[in-house]
Amino acid sequence: MRICDCFNNGRPVFSFEFFPPKTEEGLRNLFTTVETLAELKPSFVSVTYGAGGSTRELTIDLTARIKREIGIEAMAHLTCVGHSAWEIAGILDRLREAGIENVLALRGDPPKGETQFVRPADGFGYSVELIRFIRSRYDFCLGGACYPEGHVEASDKEADLGRAKEKQDAGARFLITQLFFDPADYFRFAERARALGVTVPIVPGIMPITNVSQVERFTSMCGASIPPALRQRLDRVRDDEQAVIATGIEWATDQCRALLAGGAPGIHFYTLNRSLSSRMVYLNLGKGPRAEGKG
Repeated sequence: MRICDCFNNGRPVFSFEFFPPKTEEGLRNLFTTVETLAELKPSFVSVTYGAGGSTRELTIDLTARIKREIGIEAMAHLTCVGHSAWEIAGILDRLREAGIENVLALRGDPPKGETQFVRPADGFGYSVELIRFIRSRYDFCLGGACYPEGHVEASDKEADLGRAKEKQDAGARFLITQLFFDPADYFRFAERARALGVTVPIVPGIMPITNVSQVERFTSMCGASIPPALRQRLDRVRDDEQAVIATGIEWATDQCRALLAGGAPGIHFYTLNRSLSSRMVYLNLGKGPRAEGKG
């Protein structure tokens, strides 16, 4: 199933994102998590790709197994980091042979220990170049990333907004946003994008907060902001894990309700391989069967 077709049925599209674990136990736990979320009948799940291709084999294998064994449509992430064009072609060949139809094409973050992205020899320096390359040779349904608060490396928001239009024009059939916590940021971005000629679905990427230090680290890295009202609530419960999780679920639920009411085409959950918070937000929205979750 091509993900772009999911947006044509008149219903919100819900999806969950996972990263390949580094141990066999982690892999088993992840499959349990995905099987649990399968009961919610998401439109698709996606599997991330480590910097420099550090999880390349796991991404390919895990994406294929989820689709084949669990029966959920699965999308593989692919980045430019550390690969020549022909190495990327080899990865795409393997994905196609495994029956994968959907790819999220990203530039990718610098490898651990490095502060700047370096264009690989005979490779790509921007995700739009990767999208063009894939579109010229393959028939994958392609997604791209966008940034409601601007990419952390962008010179200004207008320049960054133009990148979203370039990705669409290069062949991206939908866009998924970086995490954010204020629906107003999404709606402002979407309005400006539409005015620029972006017509593809722009899917909000939502991360229910489970750890205060973790979200502070993530936002400092990606340039997203924590609204003052949310920061005050988190500061009050910072040292109470269960209260942090409850706060994250409540905030994300309200955020998703506002986004869907305002016309967002769906929600993409950044799960961090933990199903409970994303599952509870989904159920709070009145989606899926009522069942106990563990994550």
